[in-house]
Amino acid sequence: MKFGRIVLPALNLFALVLLWELAVRLLNLPSFILPAPSAILAKMIEQAPALWRNSLFTLYESVAGFGLSVLLGVPIAIAIAWSSYLRNTLYPILLLFQSIPKTAIAPLFILWFGYGDTSKIIIAFLVAFFPIVVDTATGLMSADNDMVDLVRSLKSARWQEFLHIRLPYALPAFFSGAKVAITLAVIGAVIGEFVGASNGLGYLILLSTSSLQTALVFACLIILALQGIALFYLVELVEWLVLPWNRKAQPYDVETAFNAAGRGG
Repeated sequence: MKFGRIVLPALNLFALVLLWELAVRLLNLPSFILPAPSAILAKMIEQAPALWRNSLFTLYESVAGFGLSVLLGVPIAIAIAWSSYLRNTLYPILLLFQSIPKTAIAPLFILWFGYGDTSKIIIAFLVAFFPIVVDTATGLMSADNDMVDLVRSLKSARWQEFLHIRLPYALPAFFSGAKVAITLAVIGAVIGEFVGASNGLGYLILLSTSSLQTALVFACLIILALQGIALFYLVELVEWLVLPWNRKAQPYDVETAFNAAGRGG
């Protein structure tokens, strides 16, 4: 059964790529409109040093923005769950900032922080921040009421209630938000590179588009997709290792990751 879960999607992907290749060749489409997969692969090999160098910049900005969203988002989520006053005051402010399109405010961060890595990291942080806060706060507030009442009846301190009851309930929700946030962080980094940068895959996409190197654009898109998938599965693997009580009967596999993605979405 697990063999089928891996082989069938791989066969479907192979068939799609083959169909793409045949369509481009039979219709004689210009490469600047739609390059064949073989042309994209050749361009990836030809431009491997540039792709590697720029992909590392984008990866660094994405991971740094995600890390910053965790460092700031988790304490804010704890504060929201801890105090009803903070919940009623912070949530509307967070929703307000989340409602602002990041592409609209990205030029401001370029203006304030320059064309370096800092502005891209901040944009990636802003994109990834909201899922971390909302999912973590929801997890903290979804603890079993009977367990909470039991702990309180034993005159336990509030920090003990948080540590032994609310935190274990919140960790699965946190990881669900983290899996969404890590993929959004990649998008945020690319948005920043689109607005203003001198390196990164977003910057390389803009250069390639302006010079009609469509094959190189597709190469960058493939690398970005692979980065997002790899980071998602990395967070999923960390969850699997950190939360042994949350594991399913079967070992870690692709289906587990996709089910988790569905919960996070």
